[in-house]
Amino acid sequence: MKIFDVVKFDGLVGRDWIVYKFPSEGLVWGTPLIVQEGQIAIFVKGGEVYDLMYPGTYTLESANLPILSKFVNIPFGGRSPFTAEIYFVNTTTKLDIYWGTSDPISLIDPKYFVKLRIRAFGQMGLKLLDPGLFFRELIGGMNKGEIIKYDKVKEFYRGLVVLKTKSVIAETIINEQISALEISAKLEDISEKSKGKLEAEFERFGLRVANFFVESINFPEEDFEKINAILANKAEFEIMGDGRYVTKRSFDVYQSAAENENGVAGAFVAGGMGFGMGMNMGANLNNPAFNPAYQGAYQGQPAAYQGQPAPYQGQPAQGAGTFNCPSCGALLQIGTKFCNECGQRLQPVQKICPNCNASLPAGSKFCSECGTTL
Repeated sequence: MKIFDVVKFDGLVGRDWIVYKFPSEGLVWGTPLIVQEGQIAIFVKGGEVYDLMYPGTYTLESANLPILSKFVNIPFGGRSPFTAEIYFVNTTTKLDIYWGTSDPISLIDPKYFVKLRIRAFGQMGLKLLDPGLFFRELIGGMNKGEIIKYDKVKEFYRGLVVLKTKSVIAETIINEQISALEISAKLEDISEKSKGKLEAEFERFGLRVANFFVESINFPEEDFEKINAILANKAEFEIMGDGRYVTKRSFDVYQSAAENENGVAGAFVAGGMGFGMGMNMGANLNNPAFNPAYQGAYQGQPAAYQGQPAPYQGQPAQGAGTFNCPSCGALLQIGTKFCNECGQRLQPVQKICPNCNASLPAGSKFCSECGTTL
């Protein structure tokens, strides 16, 4: 059994250590003990914690180890050997403990309605609050001269830190309806809430959360591209205005329908257009003025238009084959379906009965007022 002249630990491994086991269990009453600042010496026998020694210089004797001396058979007089283990515990605050979410948080962005895979990263600080409780709860059998570093403690708590932080981030985004693009403004609030949830958990093991910071919340570039596409459309909408943007989208849909080999219905399905627009398009296809299949209904029917100044009711002709747009007044060719100045959809006029001048739906074969053949 090696007898040490002085029992101490200089802590030369830096601030990363948290527990160091002194390399000898053979101690002698009367041996000097030096506990450095930022340390506590814990005396353990048979796996049980007995005495704690705070910073200072001591002599190992029954006066300084009152609890342990009751369980050690001390021969009368002299430097009597006894068996015990000494653990030095680091009580300084460790501020640079980094953490991060290994698995992303999958959420639907409440503003842009796209699925995002969110990750968070940050830094925390821990300080030993109750060395005895910490030792009993976390420290098992250690080899002589072994050092436990904060990295090992961080591994033990990683799941707890990530779980609580994920919960706070998800609650903030969902409950407060904050987009992931705007979450940076809430980092301080998220940090405080996360710290509050973690404090009680760490205190159960004799540790205090000195600080906790969520430094960044981000998501993959491919998820960001989804939002970029939405922002581009939104900017176009705001620049063009409500009416013109809707008109432009209508043109896009009709063009897609013409180019799609599956026909009009296939274009709408492929484009993911809404049911309402599909219904409007169906109505237009059944309208003789918009569907070439009905053009024959107007051929050979000059009587139906006798006495009418223009093919569009209420719009006087400005010249042969022209009329004015009812929205902006632009001069347009007969047969134009949309105004090339303002995008206004142009509605065809009703038929006029040549006998009683009644207004009738386009395509009528008989007057519903007098029964005249059209």
